[in-house]
Amino acid sequence: MASTSPSAAPSSSSAHPHYDRLIASARALPPLRVAVVHPTNAMSIEAALASAELGLIAPVLVGPRARIEAAAQEAGASIAHLTIVDAPHSHAAADAAVAMALRGEVDALMKGSLHTDELMGAVVRREGGLRTSRRISHCFVMDVPGHAQPLIISDAAINIAPTLEDKVDIVQNAIDLAHALHMPEVRVAILSATETVNPKVPSTLDAAALCKMADRGQITGAQLDGPLALDNAIDAEAARIKGIVDSPVAGHANVLIVPDLHAGNLLAKSLSFLGGALAAGIVLGTKVPVILTSRADSESARLASCAVASMLAKAGRDGTIKAVG
Repeated sequence: MASTSPSAAPSSSSAHPHYDRLIASARALPPLRVAVVHPTNAMSIEAALASAELGLIAPVLVGPRARIEAAAQEAGASIAHLTIVDAPHSHAAADAAVAMALRGEVDALMKGSLHTDELMGAVVRREGGLRTSRRISHCFVMDVPGHAQPLIISDAAINIAPTLEDKVDIVQNAIDLAHALHMPEVRVAILSATETVNPKVPSTLDAAALCKMADRGQITGAQLDGPLALDNAIDAEAARIKGIVDSPVAGHANVLIVPDLHAGNLLAKSLSFLGGALAAGIVLGTKVPVILTSRADSESARLASCAVASMLAKAGRDGTIKAVG
């Protein structure tokens, strides 16, 4: 699994209007009950408290009580009002948090200071984990300064070299997330290095197959097109120059499906560290949302990830989407 943290800088209202709207929408919902797994450093304590102060989450801290209390002291924060579920170490904390989710005691999980593999190992366990019939995938919701709409990018963190079968679920998970975030139209670009089908480039064959599967109703809830190169997926003039004029997606895509983890991770980090984008990360295809934060995340990115989880959980409760639960 790759680093889940492309966000480089704090948000500002002028630079990230999509972020501001996301936070406002999530704050209108009841706080999400979140198990914060192994929050044994100051940063993870601060992230949980900041999200709670905004009314985004109601955190339950899961991990070694003494280390959690020491981390809170290091952060200069009071956690006396929060519930602590004592667990001896990180693996036990991950197992306990997953069990709490299965019992309906929390609505989401949030990574603290343990390794991503430790948390996801408990999540993906076939017996007693949080698997659904969907393949588990990851999405970044990115607010790129100057871009007219937020972008969902999948999968830049979990699936290394997804097969066509994997990509069906990756696409459907991303579509469901777009609906949970109330995107008025969901336009999915299946990305490759070229916009033409080339048997020597397997990702173009996958893109063509995915689009035909959408035509047949095997993927629902969005308009798909592909293969598309990145330029003609998000820029209308680039699409026009390339002669792609009869497409509801080209030039206007708001969901970008990458060929593999390498492409997705590079794209997300390029947008963040070179383009000043803010990214919220979420795991999909699980029974409850899983918020993957990282030491490199800004506070704004952590808050945005909690907001995305809140809206995703609500959509699952309401039956708006099928990916959660």
